[in-house]
Amino acid sequence: MRSIYGLYLMVVLCFGMYLSTLCQDDSENTSAVYIVTLKEAHSANYYGELRREGHATRNGASGRLNIHKPRNRNITRTDRRYSSYISRVHDSLLKRALRGENYLKLYSYHYLINGFAVLVTPQQADKLTRRREVANIVMDYSVRTATTHTPQFLGLPQGAWAQEGGYEFAGEGIVIGFIDTGIDPSHPSFADATSDHQYPVPHHFSGICEVTPDFPSGSCNRKLVGARHFAASAIIRGIFNSSQDYASPFDGDGHGTHTASVAAGNHGIPVVVSGHHFGNASGMAPRSHIAVYKALYKSFGGFAADVVAAIDQAAQDGVDVISLSITPNRRPPGIATFFNPIDMALLSAVKAGIFVVQAAGNTGPSPNSMSSFSPWIFTVGAASHDRSYSNSMTLGNNVTIPGVGLAPGTGNDTLYTLVSAIHALNDEATVADDMYVGECQDSSHFNRDLVQGNLLICSYSIRFVLGLSTMKQALQTAKNLSAAGVVFYMDSFVIGFQLNPTPMKMPGIIISSPEDSKILLKYYNSSLERDGPSNKIVKFKARASICGGLKANYSNSAPKIMYYSARGPDPEDTSLDDADILKPNLVAPGNLVWAAWSSAGADSVEFLGENFAIMSGTSMAAPHVAGLAALIKQKFPSFGPSAIGSALSTTASPYDKNGGPIMAQRAYANPDLNQSPATPFDMGSGFVNATAALNPGLIFDSGYDEYMSFLCGINGSAPVVLNYTGQNCWAYNSTISGTDLNLPSITIVKLNQSRTVQRLVRNVADNETYSVGWSAPYGVSVKVSPTHFQIGWGQTQVLSIFLNATMNSSVASFGRIGLFGNKGHVVNFPLSVIVKNL
Repeated sequence: MRSIYGLYLMVVLCFGMYLSTLCQDDSENTSAVYIVTLKEAHSANYYGELRREGHATRNGASGRLNIHKPRNRNITRTDRRYSSYISRVHDSLLKRALRGENYLKLYSYHYLINGFAVLVTPQQADKLTRRREVANIVMDYSVRTATTHTPQFLGLPQGAWAQEGGYEFAGEGIVIGFIDTGIDPSHPSFADATSDHQYPVPHHFSGICEVTPDFPSGSCNRKLVGARHFAASAIIRGIFNSSQDYASPFDGDGHGTHTASVAAGNHGIPVVVSGHHFGNASGMAPRSHIAVYKALYKSFGGFAADVVAAIDQAAQDGVDVISLSITPNRRPPGIATFFNPIDMALLSAVKAGIFVVQAAGNTGPSPNSMSSFSPWIFTVGAASHDRSYSNSMTLGNNVTIPGVGLAPGTGNDTLYTLVSAIHALNDEATVADDMYVGECQDSSHFNRDLVQGNLLICSYSIRFVLGLSTMKQALQTAKNLSAAGVVFYMDSFVIGFQLNPTPMKMPGIIISSPEDSKILLKYYNSSLERDGPSNKIVKFKARASICGGLKANYSNSAPKIMYYSARGPDPEDTSLDDADILKPNLVAPGNLVWAAWSSAGADSVEFLGENFAIMSGTSMAAPHVAGLAALIKQKFPSFGPSAIGSALSTTASPYDKNGGPIMAQRAYANPDLNQSPATPFDMGSGFVNATAALNPGLIFDSGYDEYMSFLCGINGSAPVVLNYTGQNCWAYNSTISGTDLNLPSITIVKLNQSRTVQRLVRNVADNETYSVGWSAPYGVSVKVSPTHFQIGWGQTQVLSIFLNATMNSSVASFGRIGLFGNKGHVVNFPLSVIVKNL
């Protein structure tokens, strides 16, 4: 791949010499990046079925599947000649179509999509559209980024890891590709010499490690086996900032380092933040290999053209799993959300045998907020786990106020005097001169004699949320003034903002709700002793102690669905018509997750310079599942993507740690006060069960042809399918709806009177006898046939599910079907019905 420095220089020269003719003020002539796909098949077509060849023996004992050369084609999967040939074809087409005109090709896609990304004017794009070789043109669009304890919470040490031979073998030989913000290669979570058991070389992987000043030679090893970056679309827009975004695979944000270590970070790495020890970290598959494809950046996020290039390269390199903690910034336009460059590239990746995991998005809790759409993508929502950190302070009137903050307490039950920043100003500073002085950002504004040895009260305003003020600067101010500790109260304008625990070296606390902040301020103000005539403060009489928040608390109510986790129903189009596909597929730990942090990571300024950070989001949930998928792939090498997804889904649990229903937060503000039992549109099949997923009993298989039949069944989709895949819908004798896909779930948007749905299960365990039970959605009667069956290893069984509407209703209702084996296997899948018409 061309050096990004060279590309950046070329772009600058191009803009200076001739691209200025494209970038005029007239909007009709303004150039933009377009993703162009051609009708000729991409190279993944030559391999799609081959990755599934080979003899699949019981429990995957045959090892990795053999991949043979395509017949009559003198080219291999890693042969660079094909990509060079395709690139020349793209160049030739552009020269013929835009003869003598100025343009700039950014990428040639050849493995998953036969196409390219190019900077052209709308008129030039129209010329390309009219070429017979061109199938589809889409304007580029933006995308965004969407554990010391979670292995224990998921039962890995005694469960899934034990089945793989212990953590020193868990995930070995499996390569996980991360489309994210890069990685910090110096972090001990990615070292390859952490034990006497040497990492093997993954021979099926052919990726490379870019070398740049920010990512020097030796950055990769047997653990971190590949690293590239993609930023051409960002550079061409003139928004790439090399000092912040790093023109290399190095992570200047922190997000990519965090997600990579959640999935596959080394086992037993000490988590030390602000001098405090919070345990030892491990990824879900600590022996898996990591390949990094940086396509997102701190200062602007990312663009689809770069993400598609990253996906295309990851598939060509031979990754086994792709983890995307990214989502589009808007719902894709067109006849269906599934038809967008990223999802269609991922369809080809799935055809090539790659399991794809994507974050659901952080746009919950409203319905239809899902940002991951397609049935071939495994979508993960965010849930809590049972560990949390809380802090509190006790006032002199014996009132205790809860808060957050990874900070020590004041100790010894000693009460310290409280002094507000706005009451500790020196003679030169006034609130009139600086209305934000109460945020404690500059110690020169304060009288050290008033603050020394006391608890300094600072305001936490919206400026902290926006990054204009920082906790670190306020803590530095408190340290410079020799304060005994610091107390932050929440400004009343910061409504519904949820704070992650923040590391503090000195005693401190953040009062995280405006209501509790008012209690603190009322006590403080009422305790001030003032001089009558002048109203000046003569004595600070309010006192308090800080409990400290370094010790973790454990709860039986976990997991619960976090308010920010995006929800179904899955939107099929921009009109919010619902798809007959369940999203999310399941939920995993995504709240307050400790994991590695880049040494230059600036996504959270509170962890700047730290080696670990505690983060929340569906971005953290997705890599949990990517790592667990690696464990499944290790045990069952013959499993395709749908089989891995089925094993995860059918073994997921709808119950919390205490045996009650998983609860879902329903509001952004005060989420714990607005909860109700989670539905499949909140949690999919339930909360991931790592150990059970390694012994699923029965699996639901679906593949590329089935997905194609589904896409061809969408009204008016035939030309779009042809444009993206190069395949005619007439080649498929019949089409199916989303309900008829052989997924481990059933979703029916409109049940008109009655309907029969079929599912095919395959046994991947010993011979077993199953009985079938179910609970019906409200307003629907259900009957499953057969109610009992015997099935041997490798055999299949068809289940017929008859659903009949018993009442008219437009309120979604939910049920569940369970298959109970006499040898202990339990296979569950949810039913969702939205509209019921008699």
